[in-house]
Amino acid sequence: MIKHLMAGTMLTAAAFTPVAAQDAPAAAPEATAPAAPALALALAGSLTANPAPTNFDLGDFGKVYVTGVASGVARFQSNPVGSDRGTYGDVTNAQVFIQKVDGVFQFFLQAGVYSIPVLGTPYVRATRTTDATFGPLPQAFIKIAPSANFSVQAGKLPTLIGAEYTFSFQNLNVDRGLLWNQEQAVSKGVQVNYTAGPLAFSVALTDNFYSSKYSAISGLVTYTIDPSNVLAFAASGNTKKTSKSTASTPGLLNNEQIYNLIYTHTSGPWLFQPYLQYSRVPNLPVFGSTSASTYGGAVLARYTFTPNFSLPLRAEYIGTSGKAGGSAANLLYGTGSDAFSFTVTPTYQYNRFFVRGEASYVKASGIAKGNLANPGTGFGRIGNDTSQVRGLIEVGVLF
Repeated sequence: MIKHLMAGTMLTAAAFTPVAAQDAPAAAPEATAPAAPALALALAGSLTANPAPTNFDLGDFGKVYVTGVASGVARFQSNPVGSDRGTYGDVTNAQVFIQKVDGVFQFFLQAGVYSIPVLGTPYVRATRTTDATFGPLPQAFIKIAPSANFSVQAGKLPTLIGAEYTFSFQNLNVDRGLLWNQEQAVSKGVQVNYTAGPLAFSVALTDNFYSSKYSAISGLVTYTIDPSNVLAFAASGNTKKTSKSTASTPGLLNNEQIYNLIYTHTSGPWLFQPYLQYSRVPNLPVFGSTSASTYGGAVLARYTFTPNFSLPLRAEYIGTSGKAGGSAANLLYGTGSDAFSFTVTPTYQYNRFFVRGEASYVKASGIAKGNLANPGTGFGRIGNDTSQVRGLIEVGVLF
């Protein structure tokens, strides 16, 4: 899977729909009552979608909306891993979204190229990421909604797990975090959604880490305590052990169980979203590893200074079980390693155009040291460095 294609060493929000977008970032929005997952991609709140997207009225069939994103990035980093570079520029998104958002029959299509940068892992360019992961149609599904509180979705679906989304423009920060790198991103399957008052439920049968083997079950329960406070619990697990391992399907994590507890609080210009995560991989003799687990937590936050300018922040920690040099699965920077990170992403948006700067720091401990012939599990050309600093600027337009 993409989270791990990039990892040589390292193995809900405002809906992005035509009616949900605002012209520019405003004060942090209050949490709203839960609903079945929106068709279109979600935005975490530092960027806003086009409030008047292109649409085509097809008569009895209804309106079809066409939106999209184009963005590029210039980056630098210390201690690049392996053949990764210290500086580079690339496209982060060149995507178009076509959707029908009302009526019994609805659909969502996402097409284009994309990169999916992650903290603490080598960068993979957009063309290679697209080819090696979910292809030029990364998400595509239909939704049957016979009533306002019940629906069924089928196709290439976004995951129910985690507090961060897959594509850079969706998130408070440009690079995904360390905890995100343990989670699914896109899965093929079927999902059922039901809303009852302040509670929303979603259950999905999928192929987990894009394995084409439909044996994973995931679920999400969201409880809106009041307009400013939302609590969510998510869980996912594979019901069968599988030996499949490709660039888009990491063999170890495709067998995992993973759990999230996510709390979202909004107050005036502030958004706070702390969450906890635990995952476990079983004994997998086919990969030569015994069971291992990860445990961690993160705080995502954003302060909105003006309708055009906001400051998102992220701090996180993740640790793994096992002893250095042992047989437990390597899920981070070597068996028994741990890491923390801090990211700040000042964001400015004017109408549909946006620019984001970002500075991040990752510190790992418990890495295995190596040499040129047998690199270690940390940062740098031979994997012996324990930290990495990154800086970037992303410029784009949401149309």
